[in-house]
Amino acid sequence: MRKCVLSLLAGVASVTLAAAAASAADLPSQAPPPAPIVTAPIFTWTGFYAGVNAGWGWRDNDSEAVVLGGAVPGTLFFPDNGDGGFTGGGQIGYNYQIGSFVIGLEADIQWADTDQDEDVRFVPVGAGTFVPGEFDNNLSDWFGTVRARAGVAFDRVLIYATGGLAYSDDTTGWVAGGGVEWALPVNWFGSSAVTFGLEGLWLSFDEDDDDFDGFVGTFTPAGTTTPIDVIAPVGRDDDNDFFVARAKLNFKFGTY
Repeated sequence: MRKCVLSLLAGVASVTLAAAAASAADLPSQAPPPAPIVTAPIFTWTGFYAGVNAGWGWRDNDSEAVVLGGAVPGTLFFPDNGDGGFTGGGQIGYNYQIGSFVIGLEADIQWADTDQDEDVRFVPVGAGTFVPGEFDNNLSDWFGTVRARAGVAFDRVLIYATGGLAYSDDTTGWVAGGGVEWALPVNWFGSSAVTFGLEGLWLSFDEDDDDFDGFVGTFTPAGTTTPIDVIAPVGRDDDNDFFVARAKLNFKFGTY
């Protein structure tokens, strides 16, 4: 009897072990966890920035001929002042991106090489000798702008228009223009991004700084020895237009 019980227990144990082994074989093997997916941050133009710029500026005063009357009749010619000079300075601003659209505000301060002599010519009615006066017709050596900006971003490329207020030490005016910026794959000096841009601005100031106070020279009629002053006419258009083409380098801070 005892042998029968032991044999029965041994058989049950064998069946149980076999069933456990079969169940374990049917279980799926445990795979290792997947590696984490690291994605690059999405670039945005939103944030503060500051930078420097350098370029070239051209003045644009059209020629003007005025017929004078009085003691010295003749025609006074104001030449085209379309010469150019270096300009450079710095800017600060803020952009905010909404989808593909970017709006912002920028202020800059510029030094400009705008000094020039104005070689006015006088063609009298009759013979005589004209001696030009010595004078400068200068815009200020510096100017600044405060401008709104609005554009469209194509990932790291921004195309924009800009416009606002222009000012110098003795006059004000307006400015309008546009440009394009590229976000470079670097982050120098602790910035979140660095951008390089090309920009063109058209500035118009209300008036020139006319140092000669209307005096443009003297005219001595033939057969006389007494020179007569030649005065620029009142009401001459003194608006001064100035075009700037420049390259910009900005350091963007804050949001990537």
